[in-house]
Amino acid sequence: MSRFIPFDRSQPYLLPPDLTSWLPADDMAHFIVAAVERVPMSAFCVPVRTGGKAQYHPRLMLALLIFSYANGLFSSRRIERATYRDIGVRFVAANLHPDHDTIATFRRTNRTAIEAAFAQVLLLARETGLLRLGVVSIDGTKIDADASKYRSLRYDRIRALREQLAVDIAKLMDQAEHADATDSDPQALPEALARRETLKAKLDEACARLEADAKAQAEAARPAYEKKKAAYDAK
Repeated sequence: MSRFIPFDRSQPYLLPPDLTSWLPADDMAHFIVAAVERVPMSAFCVPVRTGGKAQYHPRLMLALLIFSYANGLFSSRRIERATYRDIGVRFVAANLHPDHDTIATFRRTNRTAIEAAFAQVLLLARETGLLRLGVVSIDGTKIDADASKYRSLRYDRIRALREQLAVDIAKLMDQAEHADATDSDPQALPEALARRETLKAKLDEACARLEADAKAQAEAARPAYEKKKAAYDAK
């Protein structure tokens, strides 16, 4: 009896069919999905199509971008790939897979609205006690004041925080734009290896060449080894 847990990558379900079972209850993805549900979407623009397939909901795209950028994932190509292989991204994307062109177009078309929504999500995070959302720090300084002064102090503090968050979020959006302009997906196989049958054949050929090289190296080293062994035996 094998002491290893059996596995089969061809089985129909590698992941639980219920999306909420994919992540622990304390994962940041749950917060972002819930917070984005509270963000007004009236400022978002989605071009009207006269035909073709249905478009992705702007609320889903917003959650996907906020979660990705908050985790330091900026390239639209890498976000697309993450919708297949990263559990958190896959949960936020509801097991859908927007392509990188769709992701980049949504960001460029709605940059101002995304920045405003991102700031609102970060403020919600702060109000619920979070001082960090992924790689994004949120000022969690508490204000000590009597009740009569609290309201004005809080207003000034929130205004200053909004201004700082606007700067920080703009930098994240610039990083995303730069990543799309300069980045290629380092995890994508060349087209010649993308097909499973071709990949298997190429790997078989590569293994054969490596084995032949190793055998040739062993044969080349044998005379020196035999000479050294004979000298050792003579002692």
